[in-house]
Amino acid sequence: MVRQRVRLFTAAAGTGGLYCRQDAVSYAKLILLRHGQSIYNKENLFTGWTDIDLSEQGVEEAKEAGRLLAKNGLYPDICFTSWLKRAIHTAQLAMHELEWEQIDCLKSWKLNERHYGAWQQHNKKQIEEEVGEEQFVAVRRGYATPPPPLKEGDPRLPANDPKYRSLDPTLLPRSESLKDTRARTLNYFYEAIAPRLAKEKRVLVSAHGNSLRALVMAIEDLSPEEIVKVEIPTGVPIVYTFDQTLKMLDKNVIESS
Repeated sequence: MVRQRVRLFTAAAGTGGLYCRQDAVSYAKLILLRHGQSIYNKENLFTGWTDIDLSEQGVEEAKEAGRLLAKNGLYPDICFTSWLKRAIHTAQLAMHELEWEQIDCLKSWKLNERHYGAWQQHNKKQIEEEVGEEQFVAVRRGYATPPPPLKEGDPRLPANDPKYRSLDPTLLPRSESLKDTRARTLNYFYEAIAPRLAKEKRVLVSAHGNSLRALVMAIEDLSPEEIVKVEIPTGVPIVYTFDQTLKMLDKNVIESS
């Protein structure tokens, strides 16, 4: 359900006024792209912050996303992605197909997938059998329930990954709910992405199922109960159009015919 009253950026954090330009003659477009199928997606494992790459199918999905963008004349002015290679490579493959590799692609850990804690790298079906369907659904599809956290000394902790060495360790999660993921994702969105949209830019965000669900929740003004039903398909561009006040006008899911 899309609520047309949404004006996402009128109260962006750290601003003293509206993100708008009354003299605008073009429309901002936000292109959300979940990475192509990963190796762990194929194996039905919880991935989270595990830095796993695309499967062969995922590579093709990323390329097809680029072809779909070209077919629809959607050439981004700038790209944002996470610190995880499956999202980075998806953006690179899509832009290669689009023949549009000159644009900047800015990376932030705040666009990473939700951290699945102790469930990371484990089979989803096996976890469901262990904890029961009710708890499994509450964690996986719910809004505020995180998986069990990683324990101190666990090699899967982000603090043990060299790529996060520059960050304050207190910022690095041991487990996250969708609510937690939404907080960090929206923080970066208002800080870095919304200002580009305010200038009527076409912005590509190549990220993950849950970091993108967090954005969709805000853009479409969805409740925690409504976001449970939202699934972001791999490799399928979702395009939002905003007017000059950055009120959402349209949503278009671009799929292969």
